[in-house]
Amino acid sequence: LEHCIINASEGPVYIGKDALVMDGAILRGPVAVCEGAVVKMGATIYGATTIGPYSVAGGEVKNSILLGYSNKAHEGYLGDAVLGEWCNLGAGTSCSNLKNSAREVKVWNEHLRAWEPAGSKCGLLMGDFSRSAIHSSFNTGTVTGICCNIFGDGSLMPKFIPSFSWGTGSGIRYELERALEDIRTWMRFKNRELGPELENVIRKIYLAH
Repeated sequence: LEHCIINASEGPVYIGKDALVMDGAILRGPVAVCEGAVVKMGATIYGATTIGPYSVAGGEVKNSILLGYSNKAHEGYLGDAVLGEWCNLGAGTSCSNLKNSAREVKVWNEHLRAWEPAGSKCGLLMGDFSRSAIHSSFNTGTVTGICCNIFGDGSLMPKFIPSFSWGTGSGIRYELERALEDIRTWMRFKNRELGPELENVIRKIYLAH
């Protein structure tokens, strides 16, 4: 812990093994910073947030879960959201978690092929291995599949981005071998390797889409 502020008056703050909370970060419990995770300088982390193992959190995060090895390292807002494993949000990426009308948020259920109610607040739900470009803006209740390389024209992203998308609105699919090679590169950043079992799962999902 490096010159940070921790407020555990409304819930516990768990700091895992080899985690790092940098200068000026403010954590208000309940918060979990799991093993090997990093909270960047000046980050604002509100309650009901979990920073998963070896993930990085910066900017403003509230009521969100970052699963293992994911990065939201820069300025921007993430609220009422879930990031899968090995996700990366580019600098300045933000998500809306409340509609301007304050009406119920609906999210896309790919399995049922239908919009489902998700309460009054819901932010970004991002599948494993997906990444967004800098200054990406995600609409309320946006759902992305896995292995998406997300970029667009600077406006709000679509509320549903299918797995293996290359950009938004382009109709171009992320070519499988390129996706796998990019995953391997990202995993090496954190001294991990893509094993054959996980690679096989990714290939099966690709073929199913």
